[in-house]
Amino acid sequence: MAMALAAATAFTMVGPAGSASAIDHVTCDPDRGYLKVWSHLNGRDSVDCYANRGKTDFGNWWVDKISTGNNVVKYYDANGDVVKIDRNKVISYPNRPPKVKAIEIL
Repeated sequence: MAMALAAATAFTMVGPAGSASAIDHVTCDPDRGYLKVWSHLNGRDSVDCYANRGKTDFGNWWVDKISTGNNVVKYYDANGDVVKIDRNKVISYPNRPPKVKAIEIL
């Protein structure tokens, strides 16, 4: 019994391996202030919205436009650059869109 209690205590203190991100892919709603990203890859276009702090993989899609909504955002591009964008900004990349590996809401 003491051994089981010690093991349970150790697990509680350490927790499971890895950490989950709280960022959520959500249905776009212009009244909610979500992060909104317009992108394309291999002839497909996509518009995606995100809420809540966290980081998620973006699959190396080319980003055409970002609207940060009420979020401070970072994106991580395929060249290793990290770009931070303040809240309430809309940025378009009409000629040279970045290839984005991951996005993060701070």
